[in-house]
Amino acid sequence: MSRLRLSVLLTTLLAVLLPAAGVAANPTNTKAAGIDVDATTIPQLQQLMSSHRLNAVDLTNFYLRRIRQLNPTLNAVITVSPTALADARAADAARRSGDRRPLLGIPIIVKDNIDTTGMPTTAGSWALAGSTPADAFIAQRLKAAGAIIIGKANLSEWANFRSGPSSSGWSGVGGQTNMPYVLDRNPCGSSSGSGVSAAADLAVAAVGTETDGSIVCPSGANGDVGIKPTLGLWSRAGVVPISADQDTAGPIARNVTDAAVLLGAATGVDPRDPATVAQAGHAFSDYTQFLNDHALQGKRIGVWRAGTYDPALVGSVVNPILDRTMAALRSQGATVIDGTDIDLSSTASEFPALLCEFKTDIASYLQTYVHGTNPVSGQAYPRTLADLIAFDAAHPNLEGPWNDAVFEAAEQTNGRDADCAALRAQTTPPLQAAIDGLMAANHLDAIIALTNGPAWPTNDDANAGDLNGHFEYFVGSSTAGAASGYPDITVPAGYDAGLPIGISFFGGRWSEPKLLGLAYDYEQATHVRVPPQFIPTIGDALFPGVPNPAAQLRAQRQHAAPVRRDLVAHLH
Repeated sequence: MSRLRLSVLLTTLLAVLLPAAGVAANPTNTKAAGIDVDATTIPQLQQLMSSHRLNAVDLTNFYLRRIRQLNPTLNAVITVSPTALADARAADAARRSGDRRPLLGIPIIVKDNIDTTGMPTTAGSWALAGSTPADAFIAQRLKAAGAIIIGKANLSEWANFRSGPSSSGWSGVGGQTNMPYVLDRNPCGSSSGSGVSAAADLAVAAVGTETDGSIVCPSGANGDVGIKPTLGLWSRAGVVPISADQDTAGPIARNVTDAAVLLGAATGVDPRDPATVAQAGHAFSDYTQFLNDHALQGKRIGVWRAGTYDPALVGSVVNPILDRTMAALRSQGATVIDGTDIDLSSTASEFPALLCEFKTDIASYLQTYVHGTNPVSGQAYPRTLADLIAFDAAHPNLEGPWNDAVFEAAEQTNGRDADCAALRAQTTPPLQAAIDGLMAANHLDAIIALTNGPAWPTNDDANAGDLNGHFEYFVGSSTAGAASGYPDITVPAGYDAGLPIGISFFGGRWSEPKLLGLAYDYEQATHVRVPPQFIPTIGDALFPGVPNPAAQLRAQRQHAAPVRRDLVAHLH
């Protein structure tokens, strides 16, 4: 290995000379200064720090130790901030001076496609190794609220919009992310590292990004709460894109309260992102005011059973968890309307639209935010999608084993031309009308659907990939919120063989306040989440006493109708 590449590894990756691989001793111990931080919300942490029972330095040191101990197994964190402890000391000093900002001294991890001052933003690719743009607007907002950004999370490289097939959670820079409930199962993507970081207590909470499913799927798969906001509630400037027509960042946390705190902290109108102008009158800096454990009382909730499911999962996973969820909603006073169907026919144009939008939008990001010389290639950083394809071809030892099939399909388009705009017009407005019409016709306050199925075994076979190799595990409902630009909040809803499964709450544009209230009421009524146990494998022999659907699913799959692999294989 050259001295140059070793230098890049040492500065871009999280300290390669960490403790030996394998789960650290007692990874389930989540106490800092005698306080179980896994079970403590951000407002409670603030109270503890204000009463001098805890401080930001103690909290930050706790998470830095967790990262050192667990990351060799989880591969959830790419980079640790060199200023984390200095930032914590500054937060403690500010608190002593009377500062009471909502995130003061709270360690947060953000996905490594969000620009952060002083840490590289690589999107998981060696093509951007060492690139250090200044803070994205949402990073600025989090820091202004007092947050300590202690590191960058691993991800599916290029937000899983590069190869076909792929392995969710794999990047050239960070390797394969592993989920903390069962280590050989896939954490879902592309915000895999963010989902794992929150679940495994590598930070108080995390930030992910989504184009279609990349916040809610890793949140559901890792037992987290995830919020995919209305497009325009959080700025997209300074975030490596797929498409400005669907991309948004959003919070991932262990509970609805923490997700609500983060959601409000990062809102704001950004001059660099015109979509944020529309949030005026609809955005709030404090969403915790909407957390109401009686919010479901008198509400009408539609149940979307169809989603994007492998039919083989309906009887064994989808229906049982939906039935239990419906019972919980009714027990809280909601009226449940079963059989609600969201018309997704317009989303046949979604993937073609994303291809042409990506070609233009990735070039705009590269030319705006990435400057200088790549220390790996010794050449100028890529400026276009064609340059990225050329980099991958020149560095197969770094960017393998996956191909560039999605990159190449996008490169063959003309980018954002009239045909591309027509594809978007065929996708988003009809879906918005379908959701708005369905909710109005049924007088619904929200729609629910399963977020994810049981996590599939990770497969790094370049000829199969994880989803193509294990598609019998797939459940997804993210396209409704993603392609419409409407909000989607997922909350833990149950487990299948110890693997977490989430329930998604959907609504109309800017409906975050209502959805947060409903999600919080459901969370408080059910308390489904249990912390991960870091089990190495369950194979096909699932937990004793738990039915094993795997063999049945494989048999049933031979007769099941195909689901939309074209999109989900690249975006989840």
